[in-house]
Amino acid sequence: MKLPKTNAARLLDAAKVPYELIAYHVEEHDLGALHVAQQLGEPIEQVFKTIVLRGDKTGVLVVVLPGDKEVDLKKIAKVSGNKSCAPLQQKELLPTTGYIRGGCSPVGMKKLYPTYFHNSCVDFPYIYVSAGVRGMQAKVEANALIALTKAQLADVIAD
Repeated sequence: MKLPKTNAARLLDAAKVPYELIAYHVEEHDLGALHVAQQLGEPIEQVFKTIVLRGDKTGVLVVVLPGDKEVDLKKIAKVSGNKSCAPLQQKELLPTTGYIRGGCSPVGMKKLYPTYFHNSCVDFPYIYVSAGVRGMQAKVEANALIALTKAQLADVIAD
């Protein structure tokens, strides 16, 4: 079955980044990464979620971390040059990024925001990130994503 191209997929194509689109069943009441990992039959450590934050100095920034981890707001604030960071309100997500909750990809946001991938992403031959819609993931090599999003590697997860 040929899957429809998302904006994130078109940008991966344009950058000549190899990837695979993989569809999964969406549960409206459970948009979490654990559900996605179970649907894909992959370890949760390889299924990365995209969190959008607002820093008090730099404004919007993006954190990409393993699906079973939580972002450490103090760590990301320090790494990103902020005194504090807070999650973007859900109502701000679509107008800011072009994506909805459960379908937010680190690729293809309305602007190229400062992006931070957790260090562990490079431990795997590939990782999964949202392809920009609920129900679709992109299987892609982490270093290619980091280059495309001009991201930094950082320890951004809560201990």
